[in-house]
Amino acid sequence: MVLAMAGFAIEDMFIKAASKLIPAGEILIIFGVGGTLAFTLLALRKNQKILHPAILSRALIIRAISEVTGRLFYTLAIILTPLSSASAILQATPLVVVMGAAIFFGEKVGWRRWSAILVGFVGVMLIIRPGLQGFEAASILAVLGMLGFAGRDLATRAAPAILSNIQLGIYGFFVLIPTGLAMLFYTGGAVSLNLVSALQIAGATLFGVIAYYSLTIAMRIGEVSVVTPFRYTRLVFALILGVLVFAERPDFMTLLGSAIIVGSGIYTLLRSRRIKKRHPIKTG
Repeated sequence: MVLAMAGFAIEDMFIKAASKLIPAGEILIIFGVGGTLAFTLLALRKNQKILHPAILSRALIIRAISEVTGRLFYTLAIILTPLSSASAILQATPLVVVMGAAIFFGEKVGWRRWSAILVGFVGVMLIIRPGLQGFEAASILAVLGMLGFAGRDLATRAAPAILSNIQLGIYGFFVLIPTGLAMLFYTGGAVSLNLVSALQIAGATLFGVIAYYSLTIAMRIGEVSVVTPFRYTRLVFALILGVLVFAERPDFMTLLGSAIIVGSGIYTLLRSRRIKKRHPIKTG
């Protein structure tokens, strides 16, 4: 899980660096093509179907829409805002997933976890600071991206069990291609890649695939309640890369909001684990 989070942070770094010369739509297209090809090769190696009838299920359609929403808005967020603040807002994803599980799947969430979710959203507000000096409207893009990723995670849970994580990876990356084409049509077309930008996008694709595959392994062989809190290491990597590569200097409110989000998220996960130990039989 730590390797996956490091990979995602490096992927974000390469995308932000490449965006100085390459339009966001073009980045999404190349990233989508690279990821689709990588997971297609993995599927063929394991003799899995590339096109499965289950991709037309309601859950997969919702997952595709959520994937597009998450990738699109979060990509724009890391391009237009500091990497550290966008990554901090993204850490609220597990809180939204817990809230969504209660609303859509009927999971029981007690007042302590609801309180932790509320506190986590206060942390997000501290980073965004709506109506205050230092407010950056583009930070709303990170919130929309976070909501999209949370929707993707919830839809993945409802996805047909017959589909493997590799197949889900194919479909998740593929939907970025038409999304990027639509963005290019709206913004005015692609530009020629130079060696540096080509290497940056190649690096983003490579580390994105490694991160996704590492995440899949962690979630399959590890106890979910144990490995999930290590998702928050992504923020640590993002803060380091933001400072060293982009000379970012997160202010006190951003660091405070980040700490609140991470703290409330870890509390929620630990509380969920304790409840599962008390009541091992799933209800609802």
